[in-house]
Amino acid sequence: MQNSNVKTFNTSEGKPVRVRNIFKIYISEMLKFPWLVTFLVVSTIGMQIADLAAPIYLKRFFNLLAANDTSQAPELFWIVGIVAIISFLGWLARRVQAYSNMNMESKVMANLYSSAFYYMLKHSYRFFISRFSGTLTRRVSKFAGAFEMMADAIIQQFLPAAFFAVGAVTVLFFRNHTLGIILGVWAVVFVIFQIYVAKLRRPLRAARAEADSRMIGSLSDAISNQNTIALFSGNEYEQGRFRETVNVWQKATLRTWNADELVWSVLGVLMVGINIGLLYGAVIFWRKGLLMVGDFVLIQSYLLGLFERLMSINREIRRFYNAFADAAEMVEILEEPHEIKNVPGALPLETSGCEIEFKNVDFYFYPGRPLLNKFNLKIKGGEKLALVGTSGAGKSTVTKLLLRLFDIAGGEILIDGENIAKVAQDSLREAIAFVPQEPILFHRTLLENIRYGKREASDEEVLEAAKKAHCHEFIAELPEGYQTYVGERGVKLSGGERQRVAIARAILKNAPILVLDEATSSLDSESEALIQDALHTLMEGKTVLVIAHRLSTIMKMDRIVVIESGKVVAEGTHRELLKQEGGLYQKLWNIQAGGFQEEDEEPEKPAVEVETEELAEHPEEK
Repeated sequence: MQNSNVKTFNTSEGKPVRVRNIFKIYISEMLKFPWLVTFLVVSTIGMQIADLAAPIYLKRFFNLLAANDTSQAPELFWIVGIVAIISFLGWLARRVQAYSNMNMESKVMANLYSSAFYYMLKHSYRFFISRFSGTLTRRVSKFAGAFEMMADAIIQQFLPAAFFAVGAVTVLFFRNHTLGIILGVWAVVFVIFQIYVAKLRRPLRAARAEADSRMIGSLSDAISNQNTIALFSGNEYEQGRFRETVNVWQKATLRTWNADELVWSVLGVLMVGINIGLLYGAVIFWRKGLLMVGDFVLIQSYLLGLFERLMSINREIRRFYNAFADAAEMVEILEEPHEIKNVPGALPLETSGCEIEFKNVDFYFYPGRPLLNKFNLKIKGGEKLALVGTSGAGKSTVTKLLLRLFDIAGGEILIDGENIAKVAQDSLREAIAFVPQEPILFHRTLLENIRYGKREASDEEVLEAAKKAHCHEFIAELPEGYQTYVGERGVKLSGGERQRVAIARAILKNAPILVLDEATSSLDSESEALIQDALHTLMEGKTVLVIAHRLSTIMKMDRIVVIESGKVVAEGTHRELLKQEGGLYQKLWNIQAGGFQEEDEEPEKPAVEVETEELAEHPEEK
């Protein structure tokens, strides 16, 4: 069921990511908290008014001091009191801004994390197998972090600097038109220069962000395959490969930093120039009696305040565009439409007999290279059917299409006469219990992993399912039992233990359709014998689709369908197919059993197991 409380994003489909696309998302989230935004704006303006007002009174203060008239002491104390009050109000405005900003940013970031996570999970199976999981994880994290940096830059630097600059120019203009105009023109030139060079530096920052993501993706790939690296003595090779990625990042980073340093140099010259120019002009006007000593204090106070803010802007612009580059990587995903979508008004799948039919199904990864071509298969309600074929024949593809992990290019897949492309995806998958060849577990407790099949199940139901799948035995021997964490992807368990946990999860789900894709491939003979009864119990009253090369599983199916090159080439019972001289099933039987068995004899242990994961043949699915 779709969570109606979570907002998803899909903006300007097919267009490149622009600043306005990112702002559109961020601002829409900020406006969900209007009072916090209002407090932010008002407190920011209040801070700048306090910073602008204090130098005005200090100007009067130093003019009185310059007069060297002690009778003016009461007024001096009065000015000190006014400055104290202004400073306190400025401090209070800063506290309000800080409180509002922290609350607003934390709430928006939480929404961004949730929304980005939810939208990404709705992407297709193809989307995830084509990308590094570490890179996707980092993109979600950087997306929310980028909002924090951009919001801080705007709220704490850009807006205060803009308010202060306008105020300083205005006050100085009314004190002396010439000096005010000079400062105003200089401020405009300064800002335009920063914006211009920021645009020039944007490609450098984008290149650095891309290099950073590639480096993290490479690191994640190596860490997740550490065992393979060790087994194939690949430490030196991986170090060299990772070093190449790091070198690309280092060069991109250095180019960005060199550009930043050049900008800092130009800004320094501009600041020295305006400082000397205004002081020189002030001296000229002082000689003419148009300015007083206190005016020099006013000018220096405003210049120092303006310099501090403008220099902060330059630092923040660098962080701002870094944040923009980070956010753009995630917005690119948010703007990518979901490949597998519910049709408008899709209704839940209503199952009765659970009859499955593939009608003239075409499917391919590359045009001109079909995996399934006019594929037809009908599985009666309650029938137990096995798919057999060589590697790459299309067996596992059939299960993935039934679960609608991919959309077909032509034809229909029906369950009880309903086209699965027109029903709600979640309802389709709720009707199917799937046990894959290589089950992947969450890095959670064994109790949570089994309960994932029925998340509202009681502990007693989980325990019963574990016993039926014969994984209770090894779980009970663990020091923490069902509260044992299994490690990332379940690496702390053996292949057979992971598979039994996956079977327990399917038993707990108790869906009317059961799909077993090499569900016993990782089990030794003893473990397989333990769960065969459980599997047969699980199959009772269900429509079952099995992909397996274990003869003990295939022989007990109601019907066996042989697939070759994406088409059905033979079907029947085990005995019927063995009678077909020169047939593919007979060849597979000979490979596994080492020769024919008498019909009433038990088969020998297969000498060679037939590979079934045909998608491994397609590098784009890695």
